Amino acid sequence: METAAKKARDFVEREKAFRLGELLTESFHPKTRRLSQTIQTDLPAGIRLLQSVDEDVAGALEGIFAQASYGRLVESLLAAMQAGRRIFFTGCGATGRLSILLEAAWRRCWRELKAREPEIGRDVADREDACISVMAGGDFALIKAVEGFEDFPDFGRHQLREAGVGAGDVVVAITEGGETPFVIGTAWEGLDVGATVFFVYNNPTALLREHVVRSREVIEEPRIHKLDLTTGPMAVAGSTRMQATTVELLVVGAALETALVRWLGARGGWSERGEREYCALFANLLGDLSRDACVDAMARLVAFEATLYDRGGLVTYATDDMLLDVLTDTTERSPTFMVPPFRRDGDTVSPVSWAFVKNPHLPSREAWRLMLERAPRGLDWVAGTYEQLRAPEALRSHPPKLDNEELYRFRIGNECDASRTVASDSALVTIEVGAGTGLWQAARERFGADYTQTAALTIGPAEERRDGDDRFHFGCALPASPLRLWEHLAVKVVLNTVSTATMVRMGRVIGNAMVWVSPSNKKLIDRGTRLIVQQTGCDYEGACVALFEAMEEVTQRAEQGQAPPSPVALAIERIEGLDKETT
Repeated sequence: METAAKKARDFVEREKAFRLGELLTESFHPKTRRLSQTIQTDLPAGIRLLQSVDEDVAGALEGIFAQASYGRLVESLLAAMQAGRRIFFTGCGATGRLSILLEAAWRRCWRELKAREPEIGRDVADREDACISVMAGGDFALIKAVEGFEDFPDFGRHQLREAGVGAGDVVVAITEGGETPFVIGTAWEGLDVGATVFFVYNNPTALLREHVVRSREVIEEPRIHKLDLTTGPMAVAGSTRMQATTVELLVVGAALETALVRWLGARGGWSERGEREYCALFANLLGDLSRDACVDAMARLVAFEATLYDRGGLVTYATDDMLLDVLTDTTERSPTFMVPPFRRDGDTVSPVSWAFVKNPHLPSREAWRLMLERAPRGLDWVAGTYEQLRAPEALRSHPPKLDNEELYRFRIGNECDASRTVASDSALVTIEVGAGTGLWQAARERFGADYTQTAALTIGPAEERRDGDDRFHFGCALPASPLRLWEHLAVKVVLNTVSTATMVRMGRVIGNAMVWVSPSNKKLIDRGTRLIVQQTGCDYEGACVALFEAMEEVTQRAEQGQAPPSPVALAIERIEGLDKETT
């Protein structure tokens, strides 16, 4: 069995392609360098620090929309719609969840359009199945990252082939860092089969070309269109679930929406928005959410959740139309801040996740289907598949279960779940966007009696008053949109800010470094190593050895049923302890 020190040396010597410290998305934002200290002493001021980095997105939009590749993306999407071809969005982790959200928004748009205007079928072909998402690890990865998948371009190629990509289709490969091997694999596969390929990323093109070979190869391929969405460092270093995926949702969503409106013309009942209007509407959204009343609501919600978690309590979010959005933010807290991931039904050993999501209207299988606007697409890969793809021995000998039945074990529907209320303090929080849908009443009737607290989170122009609950209202305009783009953006910005501030409040971030990150792939091992270097001043190899030793200890503790600490935080603690002993 390899020692931790040998594993670390092998990583340092053999995985230089994953040394990503030069990338802007991995760097530390000067605005938030004292984020953790500010949130501990002045919570509203800390929330405004996080919001100030969202403003970087607004400031970059005009230049992003002005790129010729953005116009080509709109034209290519329109051409695919006109020709009856398909559009594939590919991603990994946060961009994989974004890809699934774009597909679901497209499908929902068509479902609602056909219900509103049944005659539309006479004028245009039904294009509900025209958008397909391909996420590393399949739909199962919505819940939990599939370890190692993002590190292999052949996995991306294979998943895209299984999805049926062909000549004349459009592939939009989205990777925040611009270097994810899985996503790069989908770009090459799309090109090989004759699709029109767009490569979308959030680091400066020149920086990627200089420092990452696999990115340089894509960037220098003239047949692949490049769309650079650089906005600057993230509010928390490396946390690309925040500003990077926000600008991706806005820009790629705007392109898809623009192409759809042009294709349907007057038949859809929507007017086309220009790029300047998208810029203005996003700036207006940020302005609405930075008003004192919204910042106060965020601060109260952060205090509400942090206090609950400090007491060992749990939060269950109940929502319907925005279930996918809420699930995305909630599940991404686990790898980002190393809190317990969602637990499968029937598992009585793993710790219960601090937060979970449920639809009070439907049982789980129906809730999954409605949330995705289609049947789930799990992976049925077997040992032979991994052998064919030259996967590591661990995957070949123990293929992970990623099929639909495994996904259905996460009970996001209206079944009562005693594990959510077993804690001494538990809260049911409804999340409603826009006009009231009866969600609050349905959730209270279905689950309310089991929880010690109830609360209502509402986003939109008007607040519906409800007595007897904690209320958190975020007043903002939600312009009409075929893909409900502004609803998705509002939920994302609010929940990203609140969940990040809550974890910072609980000590899971130092300054603006997420030292409680789970190093589950090569990129995160590099990030964890760099965080140790930054906090302790030791060299990269020494930090990497300390991290692998800490990872080994954390695994042993977990096997013994102990709550595991962060390997990064543990390594920092060990190095600083040794330094004190030698001085």
